[in-house]
Amino acid sequence: MPRQFGQRSAGPQPLLETPMARVADNRDQRSSRPPPSDNSLTRKLSHFAPLSGSDHQVLDRLAAQEERFPANLDISVDGMVPRSVFLLKEGMAMRYRNMPDGGRQIMTFLIPGDLCDMHVFLLKEMDHSIGTITPVRVAPISRENIVELFGHHPRISAALWWSALQEEAILRERIISLGRRDARGRLAYLLCELLWRHAAVGLTDGEVFRLPLTQTELGDTLGLTPVHVNRVLREFRERRLITLEQRTLSLLDVGTLQAIAGLNKDYLHFGGAPADIARYFDRLEKERAAR
Repeated sequence: MPRQFGQRSAGPQPLLETPMARVADNRDQRSSRPPPSDNSLTRKLSHFAPLSGSDHQVLDRLAAQEERFPANLDISVDGMVPRSVFLLKEGMAMRYRNMPDGGRQIMTFLIPGDLCDMHVFLLKEMDHSIGTITPVRVAPISRENIVELFGHHPRISAALWWSALQEEAILRERIISLGRRDARGRLAYLLCELLWRHAAVGLTDGEVFRLPLTQTELGDTLGLTPVHVNRVLREFRERRLITLEQRTLSLLDVGTLQAIAGLNKDYLHFGGAPADIARYFDRLEKERAAR
């Protein structure tokens, strides 16, 4: 079992200092929306509903602690007792499970803004491993801070539920891909999904983004051999659908890739909350602030 390794920041801090819990919530800040955040989690959750300035403060404190891990290291191991939730701040990681025959199934890739299993502290032990693909920076989030978040910040809580539902939707699409798509469809689907997810947290330049994955890692995700992945990538290049150079992927024809995969990005639910749901959580926020 790989040993854990990290560079830790100073000791844990409360999510919010006691006086701060009510600061700025005594008025509706949504009328003056805060500027775009550098916090990838804030950028991601803002696709569900606009967040107030005080929401931004809460999420910034949530991401304040930091640990660093090198590439190719397990930060959580199948069977291990989970010690905290991790927010990925920089780099790329993966959820995976090793198989008895020596194979590996990668379930999903984690990018900045992703929480490594928000409810994992409810489990007695991990049922999968989380490994780094590149060097990463993560923010460890304690059980106490997660509980406080859900107890005192309704709009953020709802956005986190949305994030968890999005993760489930990603896994459902992965099942469809493994069960019903051919090799071309599987790879086209994954490349489009990674583009859309990176774009949601501001990590693309048009249809261009960093993709530090090997053909083996792509194959372990899609149920394909590295040779088969290489063959499909070559076909996509020859058809001028993509370029992939020095770990930078350019999708030159997203529409054709979507047609090959037979999907659109609606399953990622970036359209935001229904208006009545957003109003409901706004009302909860105002009621909490008025207490």
